[in-house]
Amino acid sequence: MKTKKKVIIYILIIAIIIAGIAVTIIKGFNFDLKYQDAKRIELGIGTKVNEQEIRAIVEEVLGENQKILIQKIEVFEDAASITVKDITEEQKQSIIDKVNEKYGIELKADDVPIITIAHTRGRDIIKPYVIPFSVATLIILVYMMIRYYKLGSLSVLGKTLGIVVLMQVILFSIMAITRIPIGRLTIPLVLTVYILTLTGCTSYFEKSLASKKEDNSKS
Repeated sequence: MKTKKKVIIYILIIAIIIAGIAVTIIKGFNFDLKYQDAKRIELGIGTKVNEQEIRAIVEEVLGENQKILIQKIEVFEDAASITVKDITEEQKQSIIDKVNEKYGIELKADDVPIITIAHTRGRDIIKPYVIPFSVATLIILVYMMIRYYKLGSLSVLGKTLGIVVLMQVILFSIMAITRIPIGRLTIPLVLTVYILTLTGCTSYFEKSLASKKEDNSKS
């Protein structure tokens, strides 16, 4: 019965990874708007920005189906950055007209350029975390090899490293399949899976070590 369950789990894992690879090749990962090719305009409102009000104006002009990122900028948060996938000069003018009407100001379209934002590569997002992550992993692996040397240091190293890599591959496969955006929550999600994986490995090795000690005491 246990063998049958393991086979089902292995088949499911393989299916997820294959599907994830296929989706990644065909569609790529789904990046947050912040990291995509996009257009941005910045509006000086002169009073503290209400993001919901600005979003309502932008959605009225561009439609609710387009991804929109509204951010407060400047020291006193009295200006708004509006990032969208694409925007025309006519749409920009319409947004400015509605903002002028809403806040009683006189913004001019000529003073508000459309800024083109280049796509951020995935490797550039994770680059700052590579060295700290690698160093932490190396320290943890060395510790586990020493802590569980009775189970075979190389065996512990191989199993831990293999499971950690496998779980990250499964995570990104699921993200590709479900189209979960790659963005600010990606690194926390990766770290959460990483910690849970190491916790699971530690629990498994502790049980194996206790079982080995029990067998040795009986013999």
